[in-house]
Amino acid sequence: MTLPQTDVLSEVRHQSPTALELRGITKRFPLVLANDNISMDVGWGSVHALCGENGAGKSTLMKIVYGSQPPTSGEIIVDGQPVTFNSPADAIARGIGMVFQHFQLVDTLTVTENVILGAEPTQGTSINYGAARKRVAELVKQFGFDLDPDAVVGELPVGQQQKVEILKTLYRGARILILDEPTAVLTPAETDELFDFLKNQYAKSGNAVIFISHKLHEVLHISDTISVIRDGKMIGTIPAAGATTETLAKMMVGRDVTLKVNKTPANPREVALDVQNVVVKGEHKNAVDGVSFQVRAGEIVGIAGVEGNGQSELVEAITGLLPVQSGQITYLGKSAKGVKEVEASGVSHIPEDRNERGLVLDMSTAENYILGEQDREPFAGPLGLLKLDVIEKNARDLSEEYDVRPRSTSLPAGSYSGGNAQKLIVAREMRKGPKILVASQPTRGVDIGAIEFIHSSIVKARDQGLAVLLISADLGEVMNLSDRILVMYEGKIAGEVPAAQATETGLGLMMTGSGGAAGQASPAQVSPAQISTTQQEGERQ
Repeated sequence: MTLPQTDVLSEVRHQSPTALELRGITKRFPLVLANDNISMDVGWGSVHALCGENGAGKSTLMKIVYGSQPPTSGEIIVDGQPVTFNSPADAIARGIGMVFQHFQLVDTLTVTENVILGAEPTQGTSINYGAARKRVAELVKQFGFDLDPDAVVGELPVGQQQKVEILKTLYRGARILILDEPTAVLTPAETDELFDFLKNQYAKSGNAVIFISHKLHEVLHISDTISVIRDGKMIGTIPAAGATTETLAKMMVGRDVTLKVNKTPANPREVALDVQNVVVKGEHKNAVDGVSFQVRAGEIVGIAGVEGNGQSELVEAITGLLPVQSGQITYLGKSAKGVKEVEASGVSHIPEDRNERGLVLDMSTAENYILGEQDREPFAGPLGLLKLDVIEKNARDLSEEYDVRPRSTSLPAGSYSGGNAQKLIVAREMRKGPKILVASQPTRGVDIGAIEFIHSSIVKARDQGLAVLLISADLGEVMNLSDRILVMYEGKIAGEVPAAQATETGLGLMMTGSGGAAGQASPAQVSPAQISTTQQEGERQ
């Protein structure tokens, strides 16, 4: 096998001014019309954004373009030529590459091995690894990526892993690059680097980008053209110039949406959650390394950071899912061990993975609403017999109050869209009447309408006197919802800043260990003056 053509930043002649044309694409599944007669044009040399709520049909449409699924009807035209794709290999052969939201990398392989996987150059009957490594090194240099071709992927930061995914597509000669929620796990600085590459190098050289994102400010920043899908139909395509987040949100949802989090100043009271010098073991080192902070009743404390810096392990320790190696966690002044004791202490938990930790997908809506309480009043009698009428009424009431659609008590939880599944979890956890709410990635993969609702529910919880710990990879979410912000870096608290004083630049520096006290100080050791100085230095760089 010869090495693929990889000089994708050189100007090439195109047969058509349009990179990709979709004509009347329809995709039917049993009981679902995922794409309904969708047409869309993507021009060469442009970044074309595709927006829509969860379940709108974006992913299905892109899977059709990438050859993962056949359309029921309709036509795909690439560079002026009608095509039929029976597999992703067919799409790749026509210059289409896709970077999925969940990386498809092998952690134990090197950068080079991951990039060439499935497209290995051969010399006789052996893989010509030397030639492959040389080509990957050339790509790294050409694109200005800070990657070592020999580095083991599992040891790389998340931002660099995403660059490996992009390299995989470019190594195969991608001229049309599809990116699904590409900034979900990136710092602001890494996002800026990605946007600079996509817009000022890749698209500027005559290639085309299809950018899928729910972060509307990013869509407006990077895109030339924006298409919006709602309920499987194309609502419209508009120039990015002159568009606003409010305009896009209304196109996506079909109504006016409040994108700004409206909240009054916090009124913090007594300490509810107290974390002192907590250490949690990781696979190779401490995942949480001497972390200390407090959350008071009536405030939202946000934890920001690039994923993989100990946030998940910290949440699991606080909620009783992981043992604490040393240190202490108290809930309303008392210690607790294990999930049941922690929950009995007044803690509710919105988990980061709703399917793995938040729901039993095969069980009904009504059954999922009582998880954790199914063996006691008001849902079970003294002998453990379920009170089916009470369970049904509870499900109907919560679905109505939290706008979970469809309004079914018998539908399996796995049948809900991401936004409705998340609202089901929020409804269940708030019904328990907690004193402490741990919300981890509460709006991940959730559409705009549901984000608005979940954010208002979290603020309402704070205003009712709950202590709220918010953990999110979405820096905008942390900044908008929190009253105080902590940053985690390599298992430590890198710093603390009042939300009113926070900037993306200052937080971004701490998230990468570049802030003044990053990775060393506890919150009490970082003053607002220090944070302000760090931010000013970052803004000058």
